[in-house]
Amino acid sequence: MDQKIEKDGGTFGSKENLLVIIVMIFGVFVAILNETLLNVALPKIMADIGIEPSTAQWLSTGYLLVIGVLIPVTAFLIERFTTRGLFLSAMGLFTLGTLIAAISPNFAVLLLGRVLQAAGTGLMFPLLTNVVFAMVPLEKRGSAMGTIGIVITFAPAIGPTLSGIIVEHFSWRVLFYSVLPIALFVIVFAFIKLKNVTEVSRPSIDLVSLFLSTVGFGGIVFGFSSAGGENVEWTSNEVWMPIVIGGVSLALFTWRQLTMAHPMLDLRTFRYPIFRLSTVIMIIVMMAMFSAMMLLPIFLQNGLGYSPLKAGFVMLPGGIVMGIMSPVTGRLFDKFGAKWLAVIGLGLMAVTLWRFAFITVTTPYLEIMVMNTLLMLGISMLMMPVMTNALNQLPVPLYPHGTAIISTLQQVAGAVGTALLVTVMSTSAERFMEQAGSTADPVLALTAGMKTAFLISFGLVVIAWIVAFKIKRAKAVMETREASGY
Repeated sequence: MDQKIEKDGGTFGSKENLLVIIVMIFGVFVAILNETLLNVALPKIMADIGIEPSTAQWLSTGYLLVIGVLIPVTAFLIERFTTRGLFLSAMGLFTLGTLIAAISPNFAVLLLGRVLQAAGTGLMFPLLTNVVFAMVPLEKRGSAMGTIGIVITFAPAIGPTLSGIIVEHFSWRVLFYSVLPIALFVIVFAFIKLKNVTEVSRPSIDLVSLFLSTVGFGGIVFGFSSAGGENVEWTSNEVWMPIVIGGVSLALFTWRQLTMAHPMLDLRTFRYPIFRLSTVIMIIVMMAMFSAMMLLPIFLQNGLGYSPLKAGFVMLPGGIVMGIMSPVTGRLFDKFGAKWLAVIGLGLMAVTLWRFAFITVTTPYLEIMVMNTLLMLGISMLMMPVMTNALNQLPVPLYPHGTAIISTLQQVAGAVGTALLVTVMSTSAERFMEQAGSTADPVLALTAGMKTAFLISFGLVVIAWIVAFKIKRAKAVMETREASGY
């Protein structure tokens, strides 16, 4: 293997490049793991610190929200700071947040820890993606992103399983204490080995754009999340006002980026049709994936009465499949493109989400495990190929901006999807209880709420499946654009 790398550079170009990727993958793995690590532990956290589900969801939704608010700035940060300095700063924030969460005495401090973790995570993934696209030629990017996808897709998939094992035998705080030494190791490793890869151009930050993007993304997710609170309706001021303010702010942000000579986030990426289509698909996939990862563990424990360990093990085969399939789909993408991988993957997602909508208390444990595994298989077939195909169409100067846009919309979609579908589940369950009266069964109410939420998720995936038939391979577009100039 070493001789091959020395002879032709391998996928990543050189041993030095490979080492840079390995260092960064370690950091991204432990950071992304935290996106789903708390899902199985939420019931115990709620009982321990005395909070309701609508409050507890902020430990996951807030994490995604901070990432979504921060990522639009990453294009500027990648151009402004060195690879090494930016990565060490991100890991430092993440490690500090992990420590605060581990020792938190109440919900407010725990949420602060999660926010700091999210700030670090929000910087790391766009940085890693941009580094890969700077190092790897177009014809090998599928394989490169597939290799990285082993970590990117495996981490959130195994989070519930690891969480279930730990929470079954220890305090939920061990989830953070176990991550802390790994994060410290990555910081030391990166300090010694990580080299600078990206070019530094020292652009200036536009504070107005930063303010508008923060209010825009933050307002929309806050509004959706507030709808799940007690005695709060969709027509309540705390729901519709943040959504409206967020929407107006995003409209102003978009207008400002399109009229600036040097935008903070270059929206010219949306001039490229494959990038537009792929972004729509990625948004829907993230909404479906994170909502399923949030809803299923809650139902398994509160509805079917499974222990955190059994609930976590339902997710394990799916995580293993995602890890195995990621490099395979990367190679298939290099050979055949993204279209049919996306069509087949979204088809699998639709079938499994439809089946999840009809889970009952008598549904066998093994069947739930198999269906979740098929869901993860579908996601693994399309996640990295669709994203790689989208970025392949862009010219080199737009790589940081394309990465930031996709990553932002993915994370915000995950936050909005989770908040929306948890709200749908809660309100549907409450409506069931009201209609049934004094004889209402809470488990049947929860089942009814889950059905509504998964049917909505199914409908969204069907839309993405239809869109996927319009995907074209970006390589031909790339050659045409290079001929005509950028």
